[in-house]
Amino acid sequence: MKKNIICLLLGISTLGLAQKNFVIKDGSNRFDAKIAVENCEGDTCSGKGTISLIDKKSKQIFQTLSSDDLYFYLNKNQQPSVNVIQLYNEQSPLIFDDFNFDGSEDIAVRNGNQSSYGGPSYDVYVYNSTKNQYVISKELTALAYENLGMFQTDHERKRISTFAKSGCCWHITTEYAVIPKKGLQKVYELEEDAQGGEFVKVTTRNLIKNKWVNKTKKYKMDDYYKD
Repeated sequence: MKKNIICLLLGISTLGLAQKNFVIKDGSNRFDAKIAVENCEGDTCSGKGTISLIDKKSKQIFQTLSSDDLYFYLNKNQQPSVNVIQLYNEQSPLIFDDFNFDGSEDIAVRNGNQSSYGGPSYDVYVYNSTKNQYVISKELTALAYENLGMFQTDHERKRISTFAKSGCCWHITTEYAVIPKKGLQKVYELEEDAQGGEFVKVTTRNLIKNKWVNKTKKYKMDDYYKD
């Protein structure tokens, strides 16, 4: 009798921690994504996970990617979001985008909370047309670990933007260009330093013809942050 009670209690305690499976159909024009994650409790999932990319036309598995900690939240319908990048809020477990601006869709997979201030970190895969598969990009992955969560892309300007900070009052936005067959090149910085209290010192740095052009200006705190 006692053994049965113990088993029942163990079953109840692990009920919310069973492996969960989800299907995302609206993240990519090319693929559906089947997500399997180790643990889900309440509205939070985490632990080892796999992402199977299912070709929408053939219905076959194109490639399976893995994560040591596929950490994400569930919405009110108990489903994960996709392609959401909010600086201090929701960042999805999967981000489909053309990160290197070569015309092919790439994918970023959430892997824990190892970016600055315990924020989301991502393994970033780019499509390799020669191998016909996704391969890890060390440069792009580093950006998604060393800054405040996932970077953002500007397709019109073909720039990647990262965000970093130190405490409440120092922020920096950095932009990179993707140089074909060479990699990333930093081309712009916006540094906002409000550590002095009354004023904000704003410094911009632009790479123009392989030379950095720097400009610094001070603003009153209330004027600069009036929005």
